[in-house]
Order: sequence, then structure tokens, then C-alpha cells
Amino acid sequence: MRKNGLIVLSLMIAAALLSAQGPAPAFDPPLLITSAGQSADVSLASTLARKAELAATLSKAATGQDLAGHKTLVLVLGASMKGLGAAGFDTNKEKDRVRGLLAEAKSRNIPVLCLHLGGEQRRGELTDDMIREFLPSAKMAIVVASGDKDGLFTRLCREKNIVLKTVDKTLDAVEPLRAAFRK
Repeated sequence: MRKNGLIVLSLMIAAALLSAQGPAPAFDPPLLITSAGQSADVSLASTLARKAELAATLSKAATGQDLAGHKTLVLVLGASMKGLGAAGFDTNKEKDRVRGLLAEAKSRNIPVLCLHLGGEQRRGELTDDMIREFLPSAKMAIVVASGDKDGLFTRLCREKNIVLKTVDKTLDAVEPLRAAFRK
């Protein structure tokens, strides 16, 4: 009798843990990968998608028109003043572009997955502004753990009911990325 009680208790604890984390959402390929902040991390995201064997298009400055034919939007959060300048954007123009893209994704029922791959060194005031504004549009976020030392991602994901997966290093994001997509 005691053994059966322990089994039932173990199953209840496992179920509670799963429900607390929430089920990992299932996204569909193909995906459109773009930047929110024009950091070089967007190219890393494309490499991760390729390693995860996901059909993906990289468009560093995607607009709503680029969503045609895509079933998931991957937004790479990380600002770079150098990247913004090279793309011919200022902060306001970049934010407007991303707002328009997210509005179009919402109108097409295209889910958003956010990535933050640059870790602690990619954080700063501008990146943090973009995280606070754009992360709430996501169903899921995959974040290099050092980028969440202050708990910003954890807090926002909890408040907005966004599934958060943290990884130790950028390359570790391949598996949770692969697992998030239906084959």
C-alpha cells in the first residue's frame, strides 16, 4: 500500500511540475528569422536553425511582407549601435519596423519565438527596452542564461505566461529550438 502511495505522489509531483512550466508550444516551419536591434546574434540564430534542421529564412530587417510563406517568426533580441548604423536605422526606426512586423504576424496568426543569444554582454539599456517591449509578443523564449542574471526574462515570461528555456551557451540552444517545432 505504501509503495502505491509513493507512486501516486510521484506522479502528482511530476504533473504539477509540468503544469507549472507549461507545455512547450509547438511551432511550425518554415520560420522567418529577424533581428530586434540589429545585433550580429541574428546570424547565430540562422546557424542554430540550420543545425536544428529547420527550414528558415534570414532577413535582418524583415517587414510584414517578408512573412509570406512563413509559419513562425523568430525575433532575435539584442541591440547593437554599430549594427543599427550599418543597417541605416536609428533606434526609433528599428522599433517601428519591429512593431509593424509583430502587428502583421499577429494579424496572420503567426506565432513568435524570441531568442536572446548574446548573454550578459548583449544586455544594456537599448536591448532591455526592446526585451520589455517585444518579448510579450512571444509564445516562447530561448535565452542564454547569463543574459538573464538579473531575472528580466524570467519575470516577464512569468508575468506574460511565456514558456522560457534557458541554456548555458549559444550552441546549447539547438536542442530546445528543434524541440519547439513540429516536424
